[in-house]
Amino acid sequence: MNSPRPYPRPKVIGELVLITILYGVYRLGRLLANGNVTEAFANSVRVWDWERTVRLPDEAAVQALILHSDALQKAANVFYTSVHFPATIVFLVWMFLHHPGHYVWVRRTLTLLTGAALLLHLAFPLAPPRMIADFGLIDTGRLVGPSPYGEVDTEGLANQFAAMPSLHVGWALVVAIGLITVARTPWRWLWLTHPALTLFVVVATANHYWLDAIAATALLTTALLLIRPRPHPGPGRIRQRITSTGVERRTA
Repeated sequence: MNSPRPYPRPKVIGELVLITILYGVYRLGRLLANGNVTEAFANSVRVWDWERTVRLPDEAAVQALILHSDALQKAANVFYTSVHFPATIVFLVWMFLHHPGHYVWVRRTLTLLTGAALLLHLAFPLAPPRMIADFGLIDTGRLVGPSPYGEVDTEGLANQFAAMPSLHVGWALVVAIGLITVARTPWRWLWLTHPALTLFVVVATANHYWLDAIAATALLTTALLLIRPRPHPGPGRIRQRITSTGVERRTA
């Protein structure tokens, strides 16, 4: 029986053009979602009340785990400001080079997730909990640094009122799911520590509510159901073994 043909790798130029266009749309969407300060603060009270109604843990209890140490706060802030984009880019490049079929599936999933998130940002602007003094949370970015935000940034890519859903958590889940899908080791499930740590960080730094992560997970689940099923693993290396009846070929 013939081995399955490997999935062709997409053209580099085409992917760069596509990603540039998607980035431009993403930036435009973030800018359009900015500026509705009054509604964003009103929605923050609604989200806080919803969480207490369904008895989700208080975000302050998570933040308390790092407030006793400036080093822990700084580490959480560095993770929040420095890991989100670079980790996703490295992941996409690695998938493009080593698993082109899965790369296309991941790119489509990530695009659909981000597009849906931007629509929700427009429909439901939300101030993060660090901005609401009544919630009893501290802006660790401003306290010990580093922080990607100014006072109230209504220009640029860093939209402070796009808390719902958390793309930090959503993208981290895509990275973990993609790596688990292509890995062939029992240890592959450890990749889930990436979204788990991301969730801890975005809550502990008071940049997101629990519901922001829940919304991101729901959108990603929907995207995974809508996107064409992921490809089967490629054929890998073909190994040969001499047997009494000839040459046996099998996939590595």
